[in-house]
Amino acid sequence: MAETQSSAPQITINPNNGFSPQTSIYHSLRPAVPLPPLSEPLSIVQHALSLLHSPTTATSAALSTTPFLINAATGHRVTYSTFLRQVASLTSSLRPSLSKNDVVFVLAPPSLHIPVLYFSLLSLGAVVSPSNPLSSPSELAHQVRLCKPALAFATSETSRMLPPNTPIILLDSPEFLSMLESGVSAPSQNDVVVDQSDPAAILYSSGTTGKVKGVVLTHRNLIAVIAGMYQNQFGDGDSDARIQSVSLFTLPLFHVFGFFMLIRAAALGETVVLMERFDFVEMLKAVERYRVTAVPVTPPLVVAMAKSDLVDKYDLRSLQTMGCGGAPLGKEVSERFKERFPHVEIFQGYGLTESTGGATRAMGPDEAKRYGSAGRLSENMEAKIVDPLSGNPLPPGQRGELWLRGPAIMKGYAGDDAATSATLNSEGWLKTGDLCYFDQDGFLFIVDRLKELIKYKAYQVPPAELEHLLQSIPEIADAAVIPYPDEDAGQIPMAYIVRKPGSTITATEIMDFIEKQVAPYKKIRRLAFINSIPKSPAGKILRRELVIQASSSKL
Repeated sequence: MAETQSSAPQITINPNNGFSPQTSIYHSLRPAVPLPPLSEPLSIVQHALSLLHSPTTATSAALSTTPFLINAATGHRVTYSTFLRQVASLTSSLRPSLSKNDVVFVLAPPSLHIPVLYFSLLSLGAVVSPSNPLSSPSELAHQVRLCKPALAFATSETSRMLPPNTPIILLDSPEFLSMLESGVSAPSQNDVVVDQSDPAAILYSSGTTGKVKGVVLTHRNLIAVIAGMYQNQFGDGDSDARIQSVSLFTLPLFHVFGFFMLIRAAALGETVVLMERFDFVEMLKAVERYRVTAVPVTPPLVVAMAKSDLVDKYDLRSLQTMGCGGAPLGKEVSERFKERFPHVEIFQGYGLTESTGGATRAMGPDEAKRYGSAGRLSENMEAKIVDPLSGNPLPPGQRGELWLRGPAIMKGYAGDDAATSATLNSEGWLKTGDLCYFDQDGFLFIVDRLKELIKYKAYQVPPAELEHLLQSIPEIADAAVIPYPDEDAGQIPMAYIVRKPGSTITATEIMDFIEKQVAPYKKIRRLAFINSIPKSPAGKILRRELVIQASSSKL
């Protein structure tokens, strides 16, 4: 009698979009990137510096002369060899006073000291927790309660904002400067064993829809992101890929985008030009002065470059790429930018603080042409699109909540088990709260935040869709759309508009323009002009501030 054998169902993956109909999981189309065994003790600093010192990236002679950091305003430079010496010196100075897993709060504007501080703390196994120096005292008090720091680094100006009884070292004090020059010139044998699963950072979510949460990221999370980016750059062994790569950081270093891009730059041996305070004209001057080749940006900056007349006054021919993240970038803005800067590629990406920033991104000129898309799934990342009502997974072309799973997904929220369990399920899926879809080629499109959809009668209106249309109008410098209470409809779309200087465009003209391009339920039914749109450091519109303003204003 023949023996019956049972076999597991065969899993197939569509090679065009990575979707498996058996599991309803989207898989990355990128080549898998091998990661170090999880059992191997390894900090993100050890990993990044091992990549930096690899023959593919840089030679010892190059490290002694290649600038890692440049102050955009003063031109002061810190070479890689000086940076590594300062890191070793600061690490030696801090070792007696810090224990593994101690949280260190950082409240300071960007400076050449911040990267040294980050690398030193991470190599000691301390947990870096940087915050926005423009935060209010109540916001800072909330963050300090979440992370419970053993020590804080601040400046003379920002230290006054911190809650009392917080031990502080001032970054602009002689004490700190002496720590950078303690005479230690090379990293000593670190007696702190850092495991990949140990927390590396507590970064604060933008709080665009509620109370700010502290996102705990591990060394493994950061290693996964940096390893993927390094593989993309040097996977073919092309050491020339890094030649004279100069990145201008307009990003805040306390935000996940700036945080991991800084570590990435070090691992790849790039030069980073830091702006202590962002100014649009100063940014253009810096691109010209330092022959900047790449600028990681948020959508508002792309909008400004696409529309401003100031860009014509500067030589921006060195600029080759702009990596755009933090918020969705509309197709119309992308096309207008490309018309003006045909030699510059915009590579859009998508990520959250909770995914260590790296979830999807465009790679290569062909993918960059998919305007409006946030690219394809990053290496080692999986995704689902889930119907928010039924909970059922959805195939390509259908909208639902984006779920993510992979080695870059956060450990959880600091001091908030309830929020962690509501966001991370037992199978490791991160529920992003973003309404998205994948197309038939595996490109991700962000529709909007689920919680920000405007409920007009029985319809749902994505504010971002209307904002992208508004930003396509030449006379509009910026725009935001919010829900406005309405007795009959429940909510109606209301637009806040920033006109370009000298523009006389009227509310009626704007609303008529939008009405001709959208379904009737999506048209803007209320409009107000405003001087500026409130945004987070990542460029996300702070809609709740506009909602409060709308409810308290008599228009």
